[in-house]
Amino acid sequence: MEITGAQMFVKAIKEESVTTLFAYPGGQAIDLFHALYGEKDIDVILPRHEQGLIHAADGYARSTGKVGVCLVTSGPGATNLVTGIATANYDSVPLVCFTGQVPTHLIGNDAFQEVDIVGITRSICKYAVTVRKREDLSETIKKAFYIAKTGKAGVVVVDLPKDIQRAYGSGFYPKEIAVRGYKPKLSVHTGQLNMALDILNHAKKPVFLIGGGVNIAHANKEMTQLAELTGVPVITTIMGKGAIPTTNGLYVGNIGIHGSYASNSAISNCDVLFSIGTRFNDRITGKTEEFAANAKIIHIDIDAASISRNIVVDVPIVADAKKAICALLEKAEPLNISEWTDEISRWKKEYPITMEKKGMTPQMIIQSVNECFKDAVIVTDVGQNQLWTTQFLDIDENKQLLTSGGLGTMGYGFPAAIGAKLGNPHKDVIVISGDGGMQMNIQEMATAVCYELPIIICILNNGYLGNVRQWQEMFYNKHYSSTCMRYRRSCEVGCNTPNHSCPEYTPDFIALAESYGAKGIRVTRAEDIKTALSDAKQNTKTPTVIEFIIDREINVMPIVPPGNPLDEMILECGENKKTFWY
Repeated sequence: MEITGAQMFVKAIKEESVTTLFAYPGGQAIDLFHALYGEKDIDVILPRHEQGLIHAADGYARSTGKVGVCLVTSGPGATNLVTGIATANYDSVPLVCFTGQVPTHLIGNDAFQEVDIVGITRSICKYAVTVRKREDLSETIKKAFYIAKTGKAGVVVVDLPKDIQRAYGSGFYPKEIAVRGYKPKLSVHTGQLNMALDILNHAKKPVFLIGGGVNIAHANKEMTQLAELTGVPVITTIMGKGAIPTTNGLYVGNIGIHGSYASNSAISNCDVLFSIGTRFNDRITGKTEEFAANAKIIHIDIDAASISRNIVVDVPIVADAKKAICALLEKAEPLNISEWTDEISRWKKEYPITMEKKGMTPQMIIQSVNECFKDAVIVTDVGQNQLWTTQFLDIDENKQLLTSGGLGTMGYGFPAAIGAKLGNPHKDVIVISGDGGMQMNIQEMATAVCYELPIIICILNNGYLGNVRQWQEMFYNKHYSSTCMRYRRSCEVGCNTPNHSCPEYTPDFIALAESYGAKGIRVTRAEDIKTALSDAKQNTKTPTVIEFIIDREINVMPIVPPGNPLDEMILECGENKKTFWY
């Protein structure tokens, strides 16, 4: 029996086991929504903005391991996905994004709400295609899901012209598909692996550097076993945090611009750097010429293009992280490196990451989250809130961290948490956001309320775009240009000294939350942190916004200044503190 393209779309996503669809209707997608009407096997989620929609699909995919799926109309509906497409693709999140399009005979004629979304997104996604023939529809959708979730996962955009949606054709949907020229590498090269193990076995000062690839491959258990078998210390990127439990004695900390003293020092002094699932971006390497300068570098990554692109390595291994780690477990041996691990332990003890400021600090807030939530998904926005979270959050097999790493997208946290909660209804979902990022997609509060999602939103409010303000303080003579969120036109030009005469913050987050039907709590004292979190946990029908009023000029430390190697860190700063370098 022949069916319409819109009916094939519904049949296809059901065949791909899609149960949650993030979708926003419009003229060129109305036939697809008509086909979805009354469908009981697919939960269609209506966010309040397409950017919130795709971040929600992203959070759903990251937290469940499934492919996230979204549907929007043409023109502005499609272009509003662009930031989310780049966000997900940078972090290897499998998404399939369906966009409505004007009829094929109008493509190229500047029709109403026509954009070349394939051309726009081709450089920021894994694959993008416009379906031009009804007979190609089912195979194209099958290909989209296959490409999105295999190899290095990523985003696929499928553009569906309105006439293709309406046209009748076969109802057949393929069970399998082979894509010519696309052969994801699955096996591990035994020779390269043996070479890597030989180098590791002769090391005196080895470290594992673990990136997000290990989390994506769900190889956390195996990575923990490998670390414990060999006794090799583990350092992670922000995206790799949680690859082994942060409470494990072999876990050193994060590397990079805001990495710990012990982590950055270990990388700078190691003789073997065994890296798995990271692309060595500039946020973790510092001055590339001096990155792990005395080490032999082994690099395992599923993407051949990532190997030796930023840092030249000695042993390249193109493989899935989990398969490679499992292969290593079969041959790896314990190493006698107690002097090295003792030295790293001493660095950790002498130079811990801590906040000694009076009053309520982000460290206190995040450590309270550690204590109050044992089975949870924690989602951050971007900025200082993200960096503090990755410094102080404890992660084990019952906790998961979601954050925008490669693109660093403000406004990601809250909608991604909505997707995470929809995918994990029985887990606590906590958002940690800054006041700036929270306002970028705050309209999704309506989504969270309407779908009765008891997400806990922790806003760290310092009244600034804090990460940029910190750089302005430390490297731009405190010229706080366009970073004060309390600014009024009547304020003094060039003000860089916040005080009690500053205007009130806009908006009032508590009143705004309550206007949506959510619960709002404001916290100004450290002793009230846990009470607020406990109260929020008891609210099981609506979101809870907890606004933490923190010091306006509190900084993320340590920091590696731009252009410096990792072992040149500023550990402390401030008018009354000594700034010193390692």
